[in-house]
Amino acid sequence: MNSLHTIIVVVQVLSALTIVGLVLLQHGKGADMGASFGSGASGSLFGATGSSNFLSKFTGVAAAIFFAATLGLAFISNKPPATSAGVMENLPVSAVPGAEATAPAASSAAPATAPTTVPAAPASSSGTGQSNQIPK
Repeated sequence: MNSLHTIIVVVQVLSALTIVGLVLLQHGKGADMGASFGSGASGSLFGATGSSNFLSKFTGVAAAIFFAATLGLAFISNKPPATSAGVMENLPVSAVPGAEATAPAASSAAPATAPTTVPAAPASSSGTGQSNQIPK
């Protein structure tokens, strides 16, 4: 799928550059005034009137290719990627350190070592001598 995406992007860029080049080659509406001073279309490759028709038709074809490539890119990138639970899901069981081949059975017994809690020190009534308070 990645190579198809790359091919469509290349086609789109080439068609965009073709459109830019063809638009720059075409004569504008005001080209008739310049034709009287020697820079007219009389010496063009396709004749006096044929160049504008050929260039405009070829520009339309390049624009259609550009739009088709744009729609193709939109269609390809609209599909959501296949998501997995994570990287560790694809590992074999033997590759995970500390994992056993079979799942451990759930036991209802309490753990052998219970966490011990340290009782808090009783607070003294006088304000002096307390190390856990910030002096005023």
